[in-house]
Amino acid sequence: MAKTKISTLNLRIEPALKAAVREAAEREHRSVANMVEVLIRRHCDETGIPLDRQDSSTPRKHDG
Repeated sequence: MAKTKISTLNLRIEPALKAAVREAAEREHRSVANMVEVLIRRHCDETGIPLDRQDSSTPRKHDG
């Protein structure tokens, strides 16, 4: 099985938002980190941002 590269994402959010993410994660029996990943993937799917790029370390140009 091929290994997937994993990157760390550190962020600061309001305590109420953190509590909401924690609640969402608990409701779906996920970790907070996995819930954040699911939410990001869902957003990308809904907005047409591709996730199949080979090199995720290269910044992507964003028009608009």
